[in-house]
Amino acid sequence: MESVGRLQAPCHDARVAAVALEDVEKVYADGTVGVRRLSLEVGDGEVVALVGPSGCGKSTTLRMIAGLEAPSAGRVLLGERDVTRVAPRDRDVAMVFQDYALYPHMTVRKNLAFALGLRGAARAEIVARTQRWSRALGLEGVLDKRPGALSGGQRQRVALARALVREPACFLFDEPLSNLDAKLRAEARGEIRALLRSLGRAAVWVTHDQEEAMTMGDRLVVMHGGAVEQVGPPLEVYRRPATRFVASLVGTPPMGFVEGTVHLGALDVGAGTLPLGALPAAREGQRLCAGIRPDALVPADAGLATEVIATEPLGAHTDVRLRVGTTYLLMRMDSDAASGLAPGRRLSVRASALHLFDEDGRRLPGAP
Repeated sequence: MESVGRLQAPCHDARVAAVALEDVEKVYADGTVGVRRLSLEVGDGEVVALVGPSGCGKSTTLRMIAGLEAPSAGRVLLGERDVTRVAPRDRDVAMVFQDYALYPHMTVRKNLAFALGLRGAARAEIVARTQRWSRALGLEGVLDKRPGALSGGQRQRVALARALVREPACFLFDEPLSNLDAKLRAEARGEIRALLRSLGRAAVWVTHDQEEAMTMGDRLVVMHGGAVEQVGPPLEVYRRPATRFVASLVGTPPMGFVEGTVHLGALDVGAGTLPLGALPAAREGQRLCAGIRPDALVPADAGLATEVIATEPLGAHTDVRLRVGTTYLLMRMDSDAASGLAPGRRLSVRASALHLFDEDGRRLPGAP
């Protein structure tokens, strides 16, 4: 099956990857498996976003790259250097944490300079880098303030600047925007993405927010239960999810699912049928799950019999919550059209817009 299971996602050029994980595993003393045989490469200038629910292994993976967790098996490489057993301070990485982890008794200026001082950087270099990144992140006016006097957005910028002043080979981000409100998160994503592109350094970004992962990552690594479900560019993962889990995670609003049996070239779901088109992998009598994006459902004379449960006007479009037999779906449509949608109206979906999964949750071979 494509993009599923144990994966080695290649770097995008022939140079040595900036970060490489080779069959990395993490098993805790009580037998709990945190990460299962993960292989991944991150190239210079590439941002790879690890996304998945809490407990899926994404933060554990990040901490193994940083040296804060020791892998139970496998290797961690930075460039050509094996750093699997190297202390965090001796790795050329900088990490931005969810809780900012700023020194509360130090001014912003001293927070930015502290790590450079520990590394023995010359005073002139410390001053130059501090000025450069405080200016880039709009912190010049708060350099002499302590973190307690700053807003959440300013503290986030200080945490980011503290990582940037080190100008390491690799940046590691552990849900750094989760404490910001929606407006600040959107602004910060664009600024950070532009800064990372200007530096041309590798970055690994961990988040449970699939929208943030789609925005930040050149590639997504979707994780579940300590294992990798799929690796690929954001739009590829969105358009061709390799498993039902990936399909349920990636996309806003989320995909809905109906189950049924293949009969005479269509999927019979009890409340109606969905045409499957020319799909040679679908066998007569086979049980399948059809994934349907909210914008793929359209009113039709034939198809699924539905009951309108609720409508949620959102301006130009409206989300319509529907019941199909014992299953619930969401349809997103033009608000003017939604006003005339009556209970019992049938809906259909193009065969090319269906995402079909077998009983094991894997994408059906040959599905569009």
